[in-house]
Amino acid sequence: MSKPENEGLSLGYRIGYRIQYAMWEVFGPAQLGAGDDPQMRLKRRRAAKVEAARAARLAREADAA
Repeated sequence: MSKPENEGLSLGYRIGYRIQYAMWEVFGPAQLGAGDDPQMRLKRRRAAKVEAARAARLAREADAA
């Protein structure tokens, strides 16, 4: 069973996410607010993707029951 923070994310996506996150840490802009920060944007996108996968899984389980 997948961890809740990885639900619906492929291995390739998770590896790419970690690489992007690390690259923004090293080469990203110095100081930005939470709305402009590329790392925060990545986290929000990832959270939305996990939530969509969770909702789809719950819908499939409801249809099966």
